[in-house]
Amino acid sequence: MSLAKQRVSNDAYKLRKPHQGIVMPVDVKTATDRLMRFLAVEGVTGKEAAIGRELSAALQESGVPATAIRLDDANTRIPVPTETGNLIVDLPGRGAMHNQPRIMFMTHMDTVPLCAGAKPMLAGRKIVNQAKTALGGDNRAGCGVLVTLAAELAKQKLDHPPITLLFCVREESGLYGARHVKTADLGSPVMAFNYDGGSASNVTIGAVGADRWQVEIFGRASHAGVAPERGISSTMILALALADVKAGGWFGKVVKRKRQGTSNVGPVTGGDGRPAGDATNVVTDYVHVRGESRSHDSKFFKEITKAYKAAFEKAAKRVNNSDGKSGRVKFKAETDYYPFRMKESLPVVKRAVAAVSGIGATPSIRAANGGLDANWMVRHGVPTVTFGAGQNEPHTIDEWINLDEYDRACALAVQLATMR
Repeated sequence: MSLAKQRVSNDAYKLRKPHQGIVMPVDVKTATDRLMRFLAVEGVTGKEAAIGRELSAALQESGVPATAIRLDDANTRIPVPTETGNLIVDLPGRGAMHNQPRIMFMTHMDTVPLCAGAKPMLAGRKIVNQAKTALGGDNRAGCGVLVTLAAELAKQKLDHPPITLLFCVREESGLYGARHVKTADLGSPVMAFNYDGGSASNVTIGAVGADRWQVEIFGRASHAGVAPERGISSTMILALALADVKAGGWFGKVVKRKRQGTSNVGPVTGGDGRPAGDATNVVTDYVHVRGESRSHDSKFFKEITKAYKAAFEKAAKRVNNSDGKSGRVKFKAETDYYPFRMKESLPVVKRAVAAVSGIGATPSIRAANGGLDANWMVRHGVPTVTFGAGQNEPHTIDEWINLDEYDRACALAVQLATMR
């Protein structure tokens, strides 16, 4: 089965379905227009209400009844302020496939804060940004794919099983939408296909797990010029802890025998965005640090976190003042998401590989080193494969979208939904 570029009146790719002589066009011009429309709507993580309304409107314009579109209440369970819940769409099955098991397509509708103020512009077979911000292809491209899928199924009256479309909130700030969705709201899909990445031919069947940790370092303030010996420097505790972590091989890329992972130290502040320390002549009495630990090994990222905790506790005991008192730390860790790796023999992986081959591409089975909404869907019991949709250099001001890959992602979605 092959995908051929044919310049017809609607500028569509032609995708031939297996076992049938039917040719299915995907209107890529309209799909691109749809993507440009979504890119123009601001919706940074936690503030997805506007893009949710735009997606709902576009779905209804594509033939999806308003009664099939709803918001869940995941935002009431997310521990950080979130404007709206996940957007869920129910598409009943049609034709000979109407009573087959339900499948799901998903993406996230938030962008990183750096995307605020983006101004998308077409430049040949790319979408670029006129503003000095990130573009938002991550993940407006995924949104475009899912709405295009609904539009093509309705317009062409294609046979397909019952389908759930899920647009998640707050993926960029902790996979919260996927984490807090109620699986009962999804209609019990037997498999899912997530769009979030670059190449449509990437069949991502695994991803790392991660801890997000934070530590509060408590010292004692003192005049640094008059009586520094009476102070307990939280800054020095931080420095000793990080030196210990680095010397032990627990920072950055972490390799311990056959086990591998990564770690990073993120923001270092005085809490609530304040600087750590008030002045150069005051011994710093408080530092707040945030960091992360990652690995494909479900136990190893916990060991990395444990190494950080031990280093901070050890460093606190080493910094004493003239009264013999030492600093103290309060270390807190939370699992952001769990690692997974699906077997290639699973039906969802076989369907994914066959569909990519079916649009004339070469499947590349891989695992991701970043977290995906799929991490939580697999945890919820829904085996989920992730594909790309043309995003490039996300989270940077150089972000751009490859429209050839976006078109393939749209064609792939239709193939996944309709293949027997």
